[in-house]
Amino acid sequence: MQESEKSHGGPPTEFSMPMFRRFVPEAVRPWIYVFQAVCFQLTNGVYLGALSERVGEYAVMREDVQMCLYATLGGMALYFPVLFRMKFRFSNKTLLMAAALTILVGNFLTLFNLPQPALWVICFICGIAKIQGTFENLSNIQLWMTPKRDMGVFFPLLHIILLVSMELSAFFAAAFAFHYHWTLMHWFIMGLMLIVLLIQTLLCKPFHAMPKIVPLRGIDWFGALLWGLFALQVAYIFNYGDWLDWWNSPTVRLLTGTSIINFAVALHRMLTIDQPYYEPAMWRYRYALPVILLIGVVEALFASEHALEAVFFGMVMGYEDLTSEILSLWSLIGILAGCLFSLVWIKLMRWSPYRLIAIGLIVFVLYAGSLYFLVDSNINIEQMRLPIVFRGFAYAVLSIAFMWSLSAIMSFQHFFQGLSVFNVLHMFIGGVIGGAFYAYGLKYYIADGMARYGGAVNEVAFTAAPFDMGGFMENFVQGVMAQSVKTLYGWTLYAAIFFALLMLLWDIPGVRHRVKKLPLWPTVGTQLVNGLNRRQRLRRLRRERRKRLSLA
Repeated sequence: MQESEKSHGGPPTEFSMPMFRRFVPEAVRPWIYVFQAVCFQLTNGVYLGALSERVGEYAVMREDVQMCLYATLGGMALYFPVLFRMKFRFSNKTLLMAAALTILVGNFLTLFNLPQPALWVICFICGIAKIQGTFENLSNIQLWMTPKRDMGVFFPLLHIILLVSMELSAFFAAAFAFHYHWTLMHWFIMGLMLIVLLIQTLLCKPFHAMPKIVPLRGIDWFGALLWGLFALQVAYIFNYGDWLDWWNSPTVRLLTGTSIINFAVALHRMLTIDQPYYEPAMWRYRYALPVILLIGVVEALFASEHALEAVFFGMVMGYEDLTSEILSLWSLIGILAGCLFSLVWIKLMRWSPYRLIAIGLIVFVLYAGSLYFLVDSNINIEQMRLPIVFRGFAYAVLSIAFMWSLSAIMSFQHFFQGLSVFNVLHMFIGGVIGGAFYAYGLKYYIADGMARYGGAVNEVAFTAAPFDMGGFMENFVQGVMAQSVKTLYGWTLYAAIFFALLMLLWDIPGVRHRVKKLPLWPTVGTQLVNGLNRRQRLRRLRRERRKRLSLA
């Protein structure tokens, strides 16, 4: 190990950023890390804002590009349990430079039309690097954002950075694709990563959060591989299921069987080894399982954004990708309002997070209800702005409320494992399953609409003079698709109303109404080292006991 890797600081008593060199002004230091966090959050393996251009240039399916996105999200979600272990093993500079370099190389490789499995692996690794870079930046400025490490303050401010960056990433990708070429988004991200590397090289020095380096001993890497493979198998089944005709396809049947076996092996490993990747104790917290399941259901409902909105804007209204993304920017108003509303609700008023979830669902009801009544092939684009604001508000409020609920339910020991499961459902599985249901629903209702209203295409219509066959069929198909989207928004509205009423009726007193304080990083690291040493001593005692019994 290099000598620079061993430099560290003592337990921080107040906010400081000793990883910077002395000539960097202290007032600027946290803003540099905010900038770096935004840079990491703008990244992906591939970019849905330029989906149509990539599909057209490389002659691939939309599902292929979406699968790359799901692989990125899967890498982000599954890496959460080892974030602190990496922080306590490597220096801040090492982690950030490794993450930036990984994303730079990954974005360069995904410019090419590589085999799909290779692209999935690259995107999965890019997702790991993305969350590592984001976490390392934000964990170092947490005391600047909230001096008392108050999660009621940190989570709303965190989501302003995360959700705003997510919207801007899609907008930039669509803008580059429309005005120049879709590959420019990749070069733009590579340029940002070069800036991060330059900042770390010139302005920063290696700094450890721990006085003593904590080794990566005891991490269940094989268990992580099993859970990651299972998540990707589920994503593949639901992403390609409609195209492959579901379980009529031997590929889907084979993947279903192997995913069940994989899940059984991962579950058995979790229940039998000493240090599994996801500890069984994580599931035993009161109300943890209902909250986690509700996260999956809500994320499936929010899949309407990518499934129904994309169909309505693109195929009914005929909007370009850039037009759709410009319209989607109105969600930024809702995101900022939702984050500030959650900050007031949790921090200042200290009210129940479950009622906050109910409020988020009620605003989602307004979003789904607005689109149910608005969806038509002749509406004005300005009419779509308010529903988009509702969507941004609801998504911000629900994301913050769910994360805050998990932090209140679980101890810090299991919080990042719970956060991993939360994000698997929140960013990954819930969305892909919801998208599959919406895709199946569109397929069913469009076919049903064609059968019901196909009688309008008859000899009487053809005898009209002059008869515009192209215009007639275009309006007919657009009307059927708009009606199908409206019907699915109606079902979404029913589901949202049901869960909103459920949360209003279910006010759980067991969750603390006071926000927990996160311990200092050296404290967490010391507890981790003590736990590892305790497990080592127990293993040594077991071996000695077995040896004595064998000798006897």
